[in-house]
Amino acid sequence: MADQRSRAGVSYLSDEILKYVTGVHASHDGALERAFTSPEREGLPSIQVAPSEGRLLQILLRLAGASKVVEVGTLAGYSAIWMARALPPGGRLWSVEVSARHARAARANLEAAGLAERVTVLQGEALRVLPTIERHGPFDAVFLDADKENYAPYGAWAAKHVRPGGLLLADNAFFFGRLMEAGKEAVSVRRLHEESRTSFETVCIGTGDGLLVGVRR
Repeated sequence: MADQRSRAGVSYLSDEILKYVTGVHASHDGALERAFTSPEREGLPSIQVAPSEGRLLQILLRLAGASKVVEVGTLAGYSAIWMARALPPGGRLWSVEVSARHARAARANLEAAGLAERVTVLQGEALRVLPTIERHGPFDAVFLDADKENYAPYGAWAAKHVRPGGLLLADNAFFFGRLMEAGKEAVSVRRLHEESRTSFETVCIGTGDGLLVGVRR
């Protein structure tokens, strides 16, 4: 036990190790590379998930047998490609993006990946768009990677529209290291952590900025 306690909080991750394990487990093909580098080429924010996080999303969806998935925050479609590839024939991903420019980039990248028929990119404010797709529910998973101010309302929506055994996944669960601050964005992310436990069995995984994982009760 003493040896285990001495390792608490210590990271053994180095750039060399990260490069190696990413190459082994989450390497890019042409479509993923195009989407991953799209923000740099097109002047968009480079805030997409890391390759290993994208691969983790894909594996979690496969474990859940997901065929109907909602993503809040599309950006250039990188995470959408990872998740759409996890879906069975006939599966669908609805991805909501507030920025028209980002939505256009995502649609182009999804088209290039051969996934345009599997992914619907919906442009608009998520709290307005989400009610328009409720008729397709219940959903197998909801992935949040958008404005943190609305994380708590997004989580509440997921609690109502994810099937029992389905997943709630939320990136940036540490809120860029500012989770314990007093601002409204940090408060909303903390509310997501706390309120999601009512409807989901939850854990927060220590990825770069934290990934909240919940299984609907």
